Formats: sequence, structure tokens, C-alpha cells
Amino acid sequence: MMKELVIPALLETIYMVSVSTVFSILLGFPLGVLLVITEKGGILEKPMFNRILGGIINVLRSIPFIILMIIVFPISKLLVGKTIGTTATIVPLSIAAAPFVARVMEGSLKETSKGVIESSLSMGATVPQIVFKVLLPESLPSIVSGITLTIINLIGYSAMAGAIGGGGLGNLAIRFGLYSRKTDLMIVSILLIILLVEGIQFLGNKISKSINKK
Repeated sequence: MMKELVIPALLETIYMVSVSTVFSILLGFPLGVLLVITEKGGILEKPMFNRILGGIINVLRSIPFIILMIIVFPISKLLVGKTIGTTATIVPLSIAAAPFVARVMEGSLKETSKGVIESSLSMGATVPQIVFKVLLPESLPSIVSGITLTIINLIGYSAMAGAIGGGGLGNLAIRFGLYSRKTDLMIVSILLIILLVEGIQFLGNKISKSINKK
């Protein structure tokens, strides 16, 4: 009985976190790049645009995930045809993580030496060339660490989503563990979430160190 409940819930969590990680990076990466290149002294300086974009990102980051999930119910319904369930949860997960990814990318890209950027500009490099051939390669170890933190955050968000029918290990822990008073299921769910977090952190650290050495 436990195996029949735990394995599908684990696979649902992995599915939700994997897909929402991809979408949050697709949404957050360009926002992070825009924050860096449009800041004061940036290669495409637009201070007013930068302040507005930064303000929007900060507002989105401050909304608690459970509330955000409810707010984007109409978007989930429009995109996947339903508001609860594993696939529907990917929509709020992606939207919730995108601002975090944007700030992570911003912080990582800012670690690139100004001298390297100025040298590239003096040689006639375009903005896309500086972004993809200078900023990204120089800050890749830091970006990997940031993405690792994003995945860990998404695991936590996915567990919270279980409180309102999001599926996965969070749903298993709440619906069967808490409400049905099956303590063993709750403990197993929590342990699996901890193992997922530890595994992702270990893997992220290894990849980041490997890139750094190269």
C-alpha cells in the first residue's frame, strides 16, 4: 500500500520540479540579463526601465507561494485546462521561481570583471556577444549554484502546493499522512523531500566545482 502511494507521489514531485525549473529559467534568465545590462553603467544603460523591472520582480518575489498559486488559477485553467493537479501546479511554480531566477542570474552575471566587458566592447563586440560569450562563460559556476538553489526552492514550493491539491509528496504527506493520521506516510514523504534536497545540493556543488576547475 505504501509503495503504491509513495512512488507515484515521488515521480509527480520530480516531474513538477523538473518542468517548472526549465520554464522558470526560460522566464527568469532574460529578466536577469536585462537587469544587468540596463543598470546604471551597464552596456545598455536604461536606469528608468531597470528600476521598473526591478520593482516588478521584487513585488512578484514578495507574494507568498500559496497566495500566488490561487491568483494564477485562471492562467493554469487557460494553459492546461484545470487548476489543481500535478500539471496545473507547474504554472504557479514557474511563475513563483522566475523572479528568484532573475535575481540569481543578476547576481551571478555581475561577478564578471568590468575590465573583461570593457575589453570586449573596445573590440566591437555586440550586446548579445557580450552576454553569451563573456558574461555567461565567466559566471557559469555561480549560475549553476543559483540554479541549484532554485531547484531546492521549487521542491519546497511543490510540497506547499500539496496543501491545495497540487499533487506530489506534499499532497501525500498532507492528505494521507496528516488528514488520514498515517504517520508512517508523513515521515516517509518528509524523508524523501529531504533526500531530494540533499541530492540536488550535492550534485549542484559537484557540477559547480567541476566547471570552476576548468
